[in-house]
Amino acid sequence: MNSNVHPPDQWLSLGFALIGGYGDAAGFVLGKTFTGHVTGSLVLAPISLVAHDWRAFLAHLSAVACFLAGIPLSVLVARLSGAWPFWQTLTAVLVIEVILIVSAYLALASSAASAVEIFVICLSLALGLQNGAFRRTGGISVHTTYLTGMITGLIASETEKLALPGASGRATPLDPKFGLLWGIWVAFVLGAAMGAAAAFHFKELGILGAALILLAMIVRNLVAAPQARPAS
Repeated sequence: MNSNVHPPDQWLSLGFALIGGYGDAAGFVLGKTFTGHVTGSLVLAPISLVAHDWRAFLAHLSAVACFLAGIPLSVLVARLSGAWPFWQTLTAVLVIEVILIVSAYLALASSAASAVEIFVICLSLALGLQNGAFRRTGGISVHTTYLTGMITGLIASETEKLALPGASGRATPLDPKFGLLWGIWVAFVLGAAMGAAAAFHFKELGILGAALILLAMIVRNLVAAPQARPAS
């Protein structure tokens, strides 16, 4: 599952980044915690601890734990479907992610006492599963639920090229990976705007927008699968 994806399939990285931004923003609006960004939740947890807001503290910690649990879960799914082609394995992950997001919606819509906690657990697990399932495209390592590491690493490498002796006197071609990461960044920010708008306008129904995007990706995978098979 972490093997390189052929260039025509790099649309997956944009779709997953859209989901990553959407889920994280909608999760924060509805659950008041980051469901796809471990660093953010780790910052919010001690803030809640100092403020003696124990419920929020547990929500932030559960978001971190469930996101991290989603990564080995993705490895387990890949192991169980080891005989399947890449497309089928990825489609299985997408289906599980849809189920978790719908479960998050149902929990929040139920207005139960622990509705927000269940919502955070389901959504964090879904985004962690996604982060572990899709880790490489275009020959580089990518993360579709958080972007800081990718962007800073690429900017540092480009700056090092410019700082090399003699580099200032000649034009250096822009690394094509920069264009790919720029697209992922734009998709993530766009997804965050969509997720926040949907959550503010439609409340808990807004999180189902992420499920609709995932369903579109599942259909795209099913269409692309026969084309990806080598001719016999």
